[in-house]
Amino acid sequence: MKIGIGNDHSALELKAEIIELLKERGHEVVDYGTNSPESCDYPVYGEKVGRAVASGEVERGILICGTGLGISLAANKVKGVRAAVCSEPFTAKMSRAHNNCNILAFGARVVGAELAKMIVETWLDTEFEGGRHQRRVDMLMDIENRNE
Repeated sequence: MKIGIGNDHSALELKAEIIELLKERGHEVVDYGTNSPESCDYPVYGEKVGRAVASGEVERGILICGTGLGISLAANKVKGVRAAVCSEPFTAKMSRAHNNCNILAFGARVVGAELAKMIVETWLDTEFEGGRHQRRVDMLMDIENRNE
């Protein structure tokens, strides 16, 4: 799978560990930055990954900032993105199984490296269940379309 990853300055070290995990699992990784420890604006990277996912440039995205919140909010402004902040594996599983989320976000200041890896692995390994959940995802997309 081709996965886009983006982050702000708070997540450089964690991003490197997640990229290593993704590559070990055989995924192609596109790094949308930042790669600098200088303070930066997380919306830039949330939008970059959001646009890459929405356009099909990458199949899914992973975003990391201090909490995961700001960067996910930026990504969710891109039409077609369903980004979820997950701080433990169960939410990551349900974000895929029930919501077909195409971007995972988490906070470098909230979860440690090992927990982040478990969250990523769970999210990647969970398939969308469809069925009754598809109707609800369609409803979310209808809301998005009505508010363009």
